Amino acid sequence: MSEKIDTRRRTLLKTTAATTALATVGCSSSMTPVIEGIEHELPKSDKITGTGKWVATTCQGCTSWCAKQTYIIEGRAVKVRGNLNSHVHGESSCPRQHLSLQQVYDPDRVRSPLMRTNPKKGKEHDPMFKPISWDEAFDLLADKIIALRNAGEAHQYALLRGRYSHINEFIYKHLTNMIGSPNNISHSSICAEAHKMGPYYQDGNWGYNQYDIENTKFILSFGADPIASNRQVSYYSKTWGSALDNAKVVVVDPRLSISASKAHKCIPIEPAQDSVLALAIAHVALVEGIWHKPFVGDFKSGSNLFKAGQTVDPTLFEEKHTYGLVEWWNLTLKDYTPEWAESISQIPAQTIVQIAKDMGQAAPAVQVWTSRGAVMHTRGTYTSLACHALNGLFGGIDSKGGVFPANKIALNKKFPDSKPYLDDIAAKSIKQPKIDQRGTLAVPALKKGKPGGGVVTSNTANGMLSGDPYKIKVMLAYFNNFNFSSPEGQRWNDALSEVEFMAHVTTNISEFSWFADIILPANHHMFEKWGVLDSIGNSVHQVSVQQPSIDRLWNTKDDESEIPYLLAKKLAEKGFDKPWRYINEQLLDPETKQPASNELDFGKLLVRYVTSPLWLNASDKYGPPMAGWDDFIDKGVWNSHPYKLGSRWGNFKTETKQFEFYSKTLEKALTKHAKNHHVSVDDVMQACDYDARGQIAFVPHYEMPYRFGDAKQYPFLLVDQKSRLNKEGRSANTPWYYEFKDLDPGDIAQEDSAKINPVDAEQLGIKTGDQIMVTSPVGQLTCTAVLWEGVRPGTIAKCFGQGHWAYGRNASKIFGKAARGGANNDIIADRYDRLSGASAFYGHIRIQIAKV
Repeated sequence: MSEKIDTRRRTLLKTTAATTALATVGCSSSMTPVIEGIEHELPKSDKITGTGKWVATTCQGCTSWCAKQTYIIEGRAVKVRGNLNSHVHGESSCPRQHLSLQQVYDPDRVRSPLMRTNPKKGKEHDPMFKPISWDEAFDLLADKIIALRNAGEAHQYALLRGRYSHINEFIYKHLTNMIGSPNNISHSSICAEAHKMGPYYQDGNWGYNQYDIENTKFILSFGADPIASNRQVSYYSKTWGSALDNAKVVVVDPRLSISASKAHKCIPIEPAQDSVLALAIAHVALVEGIWHKPFVGDFKSGSNLFKAGQTVDPTLFEEKHTYGLVEWWNLTLKDYTPEWAESISQIPAQTIVQIAKDMGQAAPAVQVWTSRGAVMHTRGTYTSLACHALNGLFGGIDSKGGVFPANKIALNKKFPDSKPYLDDIAAKSIKQPKIDQRGTLAVPALKKGKPGGGVVTSNTANGMLSGDPYKIKVMLAYFNNFNFSSPEGQRWNDALSEVEFMAHVTTNISEFSWFADIILPANHHMFEKWGVLDSIGNSVHQVSVQQPSIDRLWNTKDDESEIPYLLAKKLAEKGFDKPWRYINEQLLDPETKQPASNELDFGKLLVRYVTSPLWLNASDKYGPPMAGWDDFIDKGVWNSHPYKLGSRWGNFKTETKQFEFYSKTLEKALTKHAKNHHVSVDDVMQACDYDARGQIAFVPHYEMPYRFGDAKQYPFLLVDQKSRLNKEGRSANTPWYYEFKDLDPGDIAQEDSAKINPVDAEQLGIKTGDQIMVTSPVGQLTCTAVLWEGVRPGTIAKCFGQGHWAYGRNASKIFGKAARGGANNDIIADRYDRLSGASAFYGHIRIQIAKV
């Protein structure tokens, strides 16, 4: 490294030296804002032109996982743009990418490993962290793991994972299993598991759909906000204007989102009542005879026999690529008239009829979106089924202008089998049940049709607190902040306070870090680490790389490669060498067949291993092969061939191989779960708090929304929404987040806002700018009131992601002591859509508001 760069590094450290207490010990500070520290360090304008280089990377600011390029000058990142080589979104981007520049140079980042010196744990107890060396940190963690194994308690170790890349399998699965624990707990069920239930149990896709925006003629969106917060925001932001020109767009949402504000029609539905509209549209489609017959089929006589309230003989209907349409009609759909829907939702019956007719006219170039908000409530599985059923009914499945899953690609996501490396301790311990209680009678978590196949992230805290099935004594966690991002985070605070030893891998001291015994400082995902990600859109499935592009300012390491490598090495030094042997005997470079020579090379090796099918002796089966490793790293993106429309017709991954309106796939999964517990399916439904009994459980149907709290005491419903600038809570320490907060409709800059309809506000005597207390049966928060006509009366809309009491000087009001704004999860009760295992964030929380 040149002396010039060394000098600039020292200058940056000097400009932020007074923040060391905040970044390494956890004290409050009122030092110079982050942006000023960054501004002083940027190259002068006369040095910029022609001196830099665009380096490929990937943003993990949300689940879009967009391919990016960052402009590097003298070892520093100064600009970010979309990767021009991406066939999904190209150069287009969203606002979140720019916040990464403030994140990576945030002077509040953890700069070296830290050790807790205060033995008391709790939100009220300052951890009093002090810097230690990496070697000391790994000594402490390795000793705790070995002691746990020697005590026959290896299953009481847990690995908790938030966001991740595709090189995660060693730290997440294999290292955890070799230690002897079944407890690798991911974030998935606080993300979108309920969203996947409709697609999987109707067409076999446990994943997310891509939407052919450019060719569609009708979009019906249940709560999705593609411009701001859905998957592939970059791509949909680029194409949404064209969609509005070529298609009719109807958005169903209690608030006027950015996407809704540009739609042809917005329906401000009551939270968690989305299925009412979907089911009534389906009813109209059948009564009017406007379902898409080339995909669904028709009556053998050619005459439509669907009449409201009347059953139909299934033998008279011949289905084509679907299964169980008449059974669905007979069981429930015959009674879901537009008038029935109007009586529940107040949506005029004629509006419902017109939407159905418009969809029928546009079919099959029709696409129905669902979102986290619409489906992640306590009975969200059946909302997912009801909404996705419309994609099948109008023939949008795998059709031009419709919806389809990710294209097939070739990656080595599965690492070599580690079972031969399990010693007697590990082989016995991994058979223990998991701490999140998945697969128990009341928590089926039916991922991919397997009882207990899915994670129940937030229930981990309940299992830890109750000791059911046991306590967790040692924990390693990374890229997560579960006591901030899960409902009723106090449960996590209490559970983490009981953990004997916890190591947290993080960029900033977060609420979760507050309970750690050691903190291991992580590289920033976008500029400093190795990783692999993929995303879909525009009929393409792309794979993109994360790679180091800047000079590390501090003593940080990669979470998924360097840290597990060094931990495995330390464990070997102490006599437990199974993980270290696995690394050196199984995780070999795909070309040289040699292991990594050090921790820095390990991340690169894992990326090469995972992506080798794309560039090493690659075929063009799934997409044009790269010319080699250097070609892949330079371009940063591999693009698949376009999706082949209709490729799944007649061969859906369901029990019947068809699109299932009557889900035999769900019937099989629920029957198996019931059999596991020696009960009936009805008993399962009762234990899981659903209304359905009998065969109704296997078809889309209406479930009355569960509400938590007395309606008189708590007269409003919370609309928990995502900010356009919210990188899932991680962007809250960037000054730009607050400066541009008014990018979210109804919000105001520099404030954490709760949007209230003026009709409601007038009755309460509340005005814009008032500080208000928002209270639910489980907690309360304080924020700023904003009067806004864009929220349905009787509801309060508020972005999640603010309300940090840690994370840094901008995120918190007083670091470690007082929050800036309010955290939505403090007032959201811990409830679940139990069939999927998803946490409920939406539709069930009743609240009251009052001026402070």
